[in-house]
Amino acid sequence: MAPFIPARLRPARVTPLATAPLIELRNVSCGYGDRVILDGVNLKLERGKVLALIGTSGGGKTTVLRLLGRQLRPISGQVLFDGQDIAPLDLAGLYAVRRRMGMLFQFGALFTDLSVFENVAFPLREHTDLTEAMIRDLVLMKLNAVGLRGARDLLPSEISGGMARRVALARAIALDPDLVLYDEPFAGLDPISLGIAARLIRDLNDALGLTSIVVSHDLHETFGIADEVAMIANGRVVAQGTPDELRRSEDPLVRQFVGAQPDGPVRFHQPAVPVAEDFGVSA
Repeated sequence: MAPFIPARLRPARVTPLATAPLIELRNVSCGYGDRVILDGVNLKLERGKVLALIGTSGGGKTTVLRLLGRQLRPISGQVLFDGQDIAPLDLAGLYAVRRRMGMLFQFGALFTDLSVFENVAFPLREHTDLTEAMIRDLVLMKLNAVGLRGARDLLPSEISGGMARRVALARAIALDPDLVLYDEPFAGLDPISLGIAARLIRDLNDALGLTSIVVSHDLHETFGIADEVAMIANGRVVAQGTPDELRRSEDPLVRQFVGAQPDGPVRFHQPAVPVAEDFGVSA
């Protein structure tokens, strides 16, 4: 595997011939029931880039991923994948779009009764008519790319959490997707496994010509691999730019989040009646 180089030190990559963004949200609003999570969000992602989505818990980061997979439909606005609005697609059209996407779920979400090999083979068996010999070769290639070809016959219960995350990554790229979505890929990993996962996301994105969206709270690793960062808060994209641009931001909310400050626009104390009143203390 090539040595890992932080995003800010890597030379600029050649812009692909296709200039239209692979992903675009146009004035998108959506939510759950009467609760609006995203309100008029606009977001673009160029091909070949890694975009990090950051923000406070419950701010709408995972909701963006659900919109892209059309697990949710927007209340208003458009969700475009390769220039196509995915909201009105019929089932056949939706499945065709989803086959161009890979997903790494939080904590991997491997099938516990299937071996490592069969987990990675699953999307190939479901969505292609490839021969068993071809499936075998492809699975071993994907496992080799994440360093786990030697674990092919093990069950998920027989491998570590970090290894399971890498198996999930191999499964996510099994169909050679255009877009890979990562939902908290670093959660619960030890420092070594976390570093390996981050390096794989960046290296595979570049080697395979992928486009990636990474939802994460681990800013150190995420900023190290991302080309661009978008911060979502209060239903909107409050800041977007390179990792260095967000580090230099003067926005109080961005500064609090990036600097891990305990108090700021997001208050330590929730609004409450005065302490004296709560404890029945007279003035």
